[in-house]
Amino acid sequence: MKRQTIQLKPKYLLPSLVIPLLAGFVGSLFTVQNIPTWYALLNKPFFNPPNAIFGPTWTTLYLLMGFALYLVIQTETEKRKILAYKFFALQLFLNTLWSILFFGLHAVGLAFIEIVVLWTAIFKNIIEFGKINKLASYLLIPYIAWVTFAAVLNFAILLLN
Repeated sequence: MKRQTIQLKPKYLLPSLVIPLLAGFVGSLFTVQNIPTWYALLNKPFFNPPNAIFGPTWTTLYLLMGFALYLVIQTETEKRKILAYKFFALQLFLNTLWSILFFGLHAVGLAFIEIVVLWTAIFKNIIEFGKINKLASYLLIPYIAWVTFAAVLNFAILLLN
């Protein structure tokens, strides 16, 4: 198997990290204001983490996404990059959309359907990144694991409310 070559281009690091963080920021505009009000009044399952866990967890996941994107950009091969970028953009859009649906519109059922689509897009993103740079795909595993947990939590909240 041919070893992947990475030519470091530091100029792409900051934009790669900022793109997912911006998506998270947009989502937080719908989330933060609803946590002490609407979300606080919901019935939640016993496994619902404390609210303080979500911010640091998502920030870490957005940074991992950004670094994964950076590694894909750095990989010399152009093969499959366009498809990988499309899935990255799609999952990032869906990530933000979930916050809008769940927290902004209080559409818990629609948010659950959407998070299943998001999970599928992340899975496809992992596959496409893996074809270009294995480490980039591995960096997305905590993200899909957290979204899996979030989907279960979303479903439990749907059932309890």
